[in-house]
Amino acid sequence: MKLELEIQLLKFCCAVFNSLFLVLGLCVVGCAVWILFDQGSFLHLLSSAELRTAALVLLLIGAVVTVVSVAGCVGADREQRFLLLTYLGFLLILALGQAFVTLVLLLNKNKIKQSLDEAVDQAVHGFGGRHRADVLMDNMQHYGRCCGRMGPADWLRNSYIQSLNLTRPDVLPCSCFGTVGPGFSSAWCSELLNFTEPLFGSGNGLFDQGCEQKLSRWLQDSGATVLALDAGLIVIQAIQFVVTVLLYRAFGTKARPLNAPG
Repeated sequence: MKLELEIQLLKFCCAVFNSLFLVLGLCVVGCAVWILFDQGSFLHLLSSAELRTAALVLLLIGAVVTVVSVAGCVGADREQRFLLLTYLGFLLILALGQAFVTLVLLLNKNKIKQSLDEAVDQAVHGFGGRHRADVLMDNMQHYGRCCGRMGPADWLRNSYIQSLNLTRPDVLPCSCFGTVGPGFSSAWCSELLNFTEPLFGSGNGLFDQGCEQKLSRWLQDSGATVLALDAGLIVIQAIQFVVTVLLYRAFGTKARPLNAPG
């Protein structure tokens, strides 16, 4: 009676932690899909092989977690010791995969940041060609209330601005201004009256701070989210490992009298 109660309690714990495990696994899949395919993020412009490798491993981990969670639930419910052993093996493999992702992100965080800076600089240089990067730059500057990566002077490196032979950032993307005059279709604005429509819109309230700090904070927050999910999975896995080992031993103890001679 005591053994049966212990088994039922362990089954319940296994089901609860497997559910948490599954939810976290799906969150990891979501993070991986975001890194790989989100068209509205500067991460999409990065060519960092390390970041994409980490994202692919995260996607694989999340998919395996989903399958493993189901195997753990079935093994516990049907009292299949073989499934529990398989489950334990996959837990160890997943732990190694998560350790790999953590190491890649930690060891290459400066390289990823450098790649992000280069992607922003390239977006600044090519702005005005109606590329996807133009939308990303406008969104970053408008909602971040910033201009350029280091400041408005960055836009002097833009190919169109260079064609105007300007020595000061007198013409900037309209997203660099707090308010913009209505009724124009240009992507460029100026606070000076000698730059007039239709080539340039009227902008007021220039954002004189660069977006570097906000980019760094966004990248740190994104990395912290991935690492927090990774850490949460590891904690759940450690608890699951202990519960599964206890359940495996309890099933063995329960089966032993049935297999004893006589």
